[in-house]
Amino acid sequence: MTRRLLMVCAMAIGSIVTADELPQAAFKITTKRDTDRVIVDSQSGKAVISIRSPFGMSQAVISRTEKTWPDAMTLKLHLQGLESFSVSNGKVTIHAAVSSSESKPRPRVWKDNAENVLLDDESPYWPDLRMIGRDGKPAGAIPLKDGYFEIILPKRLFEGNPHSITVDWIDFYRT
Repeated sequence: MTRRLLMVCAMAIGSIVTADELPQAAFKITTKRDTDRVIVDSQSGKAVISIRSPFGMSQAVISRTEKTWPDAMTLKLHLQGLESFSVSNGKVTIHAAVSSSESKPRPRVWKDNAENVLLDDESPYWPDLRMIGRDGKPAGAIPLKDGYFEIILPKRLFEGNPHSITVDWIDFYRT
């Protein structure tokens, strides 16, 4: 428990946590900004990485310290809006954006830089992206107040067992 708490605290200040410092840490996570906060919950082949980004625009490099990635990876981006999101394994980049001007916001998703070729939920690169409100239930409007964007990353992103993935985000409502 103490090592897990240390892992969370060390990652929360944007520093690098290595497997040598915390032997059971499943990831080494480096954020672009010191104010970004990261909490990792990894158990039973699943990992949930929660990111709070007060500035609203940043990046996280997530490197595995285990031999393989967990069976399921979920990101929780605690933002008010999602102007831009991308996740890359170095070979493939998945992009998404959620319009703030529509009455019922929907994600637009594309691969690499082909924004004119949108992916649908049948694509193996589709990230399951949901807006969750403060009450833990699906949210229907942006800006999210005390909610988050839940992004279940597609298994295809981890094909070939890349050493790391890079996540970038921009909130509509930057401070």
